[in-house]
Amino acid sequence: MIVLNILFTVYWLIKLKKQVLLSLLVLAVGYNHILSFYKFSSESTPKSEDTFTLMSYNVRLFNLYDWIDDKTISTKIQKFISEESPNILCFQEYDSSTDLDFKAYRYKHQTNPAKNNKSELAILSTYKIIDSGFINFPNSANSAIYADILIKSDTLRVYNVHLQSSGIDANVDVESLDKEQSNKLLNRLEITFKAQQFQAERVANHVAKSPYKVLMCGDFNNTVFSYVYRILKGDLLDAFETSGTGFGSTFDFKYFPVRIDFILADQSFKVGTFKNYSVPYSDHFPIFTELTLHK
Repeated sequence: MIVLNILFTVYWLIKLKKQVLLSLLVLAVGYNHILSFYKFSSESTPKSEDTFTLMSYNVRLFNLYDWIDDKTISTKIQKFISEESPNILCFQEYDSSTDLDFKAYRYKHQTNPAKNNKSELAILSTYKIIDSGFINFPNSANSAIYADILIKSDTLRVYNVHLQSSGIDANVDVESLDKEQSNKLLNRLEITFKAQQFQAERVANHVAKSPYKVLMCGDFNNTVFSYVYRILKGDLLDAFETSGTGFGSTFDFKYFPVRIDFILADQSFKVGTFKNYSVPYSDHFPIFTELTLHK
């Protein structure tokens, strides 16, 4: 896959197609993406009694507007989560009006759409949430939330982040755009990247003041090659890079695998198994990891 895409890129460059420059920009740093890292193998870390699990999943409103021609998507998501049974579950594009049973999660923190008119986020936990909060992104439907979770004698702060989307169709045919359309697309990308930068810096500043060890997950709407990923990652471990395999694709992009959803962990954690699930219930794929806090 990588070799084929490189060959196609070289071919179009040789043919001097101007649109290829726009294609490369969109694929490299925007909502339409470039290949993420490929992991050939990872060492498995043995579980212990202190191991817990975390899942992050952009569920696209549980298919509220029938993007997928399947009326049972929401129940399929519920069944999938029940089977995988993560201890901590972070949803992006959550829909609290959906009548789904997540009763296994006694503790919950979510945004209030009636209050702040934001795309909903939720953190569900089998462990006690002792405090929680909201990080506002002004002039945006996006935001971040956090929950302080007590696991045995340790308190962890879990961030659930959803950065700005460009709103551009991920499978847009860039070469079919005329000059005016191309300029509009570039302008929209520029606005999106500036918004993402502001949002990422806002979250990073909040993380820097955390009194607890941090876990961060969510939909960054950008790749590992971006500024926003670097600033959010900081000194945190990328769970996929530590324990993942393959391309680690998290987004349903028809041209090649891309990774825009992440689980990041304080270096005091041991990252065990990391999984990507290619379940066709959203435009994103869920990610899951096992974590153990160093004693």
